[in-house]
Amino acid sequence: MASKLSHCRCSKNASDSSVSNDLASVEIAQNLHQKSGKSRKTKSQDSNVSILHHHPKRYVALKVFYFGQRFYGFASEVQMEPTVESELFKAFEKTRLLIDDRKGSQYSRCGRTDKGVSAVGQVIALYLRSNLKAETSSDRVVCEGQYEGEIDYVRILNKVLPKDIRITGWSPAPVDFHARFGCLSREYKYFFWSENLNISAMQTAAKKYLGEHDFRNFCKMDAVNVHNYKRCITSFDITPSSEKFKDKELWAIIIRGSAFLWHQVRCMVAVLFMIGRGLESVEIIDVLLDIERTPKKPQYTMASALPLVLSSCEFEGPQFFTSAGRHSLTKAAGMKKCVHIPLRTRPTERESDDNNRI
Repeated sequence: MASKLSHCRCSKNASDSSVSNDLASVEIAQNLHQKSGKSRKTKSQDSNVSILHHHPKRYVALKVFYFGQRFYGFASEVQMEPTVESELFKAFEKTRLLIDDRKGSQYSRCGRTDKGVSAVGQVIALYLRSNLKAETSSDRVVCEGQYEGEIDYVRILNKVLPKDIRITGWSPAPVDFHARFGCLSREYKYFFWSENLNISAMQTAAKKYLGEHDFRNFCKMDAVNVHNYKRCITSFDITPSSEKFKDKELWAIIIRGSAFLWHQVRCMVAVLFMIGRGLESVEIIDVLLDIERTPKKPQYTMASALPLVLSSCEFEGPQFFTSAGRHSLTKAAGMKKCVHIPLRTRPTERESDDNNRI
């Protein structure tokens, strides 16, 4: 995947020379500012270089693609490196696109994916430096409808990002846009090989997830930050893909909902796999969704992170300038054969106060 990502081009009409011009203008701005005698040293841990406070700025939504295998999740709060977010901010700093620190830039992200999880439709938003003239000199904010002559954010960022992260589109956004709270729905895809699985039973069981339920038995408990475990699943499909390897067929579980709990998708998929292997009945979904009948979550191992992909985040408003790309996933490591203990007879899990979603 990384090799394919390295050949990704997200703006067909722009040439490499435009990127060189953008980088050259950045270097000139740096030299002029250094000559003025002002310090360019770090002011916060969010940046290793100074921030261009005096430049025009615009609020931008970016669509992000990444292969999550080597990252400790998306968010940088996990205090472990590397994360996707830390790499993004290194790129913002290197290209001199930041106009303030993270808080002052009104930074927001749509999803906080776990360690190993990939994405093709992650969305973030923040203020970035603009080449255009601001509406007023006081706030230095460029009008949302202005595009001609703007910085090619996609190409200039992809020049400095690692090969397993790509910006696949950008969109001007209103100043009140929020990537997390403004998201109407999120879609995840979980890829798996169909061998030795009862797909029909899994499809029947998957329909039981639809609608609003209390999913506390299908997530990692976060008692400190979460008090409402009700979530709404709007679609849940299990369909074959076009990919095959010898006699093996690659399938995808496609889940769409307004929001998800910590590890919810991987827990739902894990129970479906137990049903597909004949270790649990279809009715186990009803049992686990009934919190009066099952008030505490049984202990079980959630599905692997590697085949999980945040495929899209839906918004009303932003129209991303993007181009399509073909991506592939590797097969997850095989599971060791073990004796299955029915979920109803297992000890329950303890509530976690750990905020590091890895």
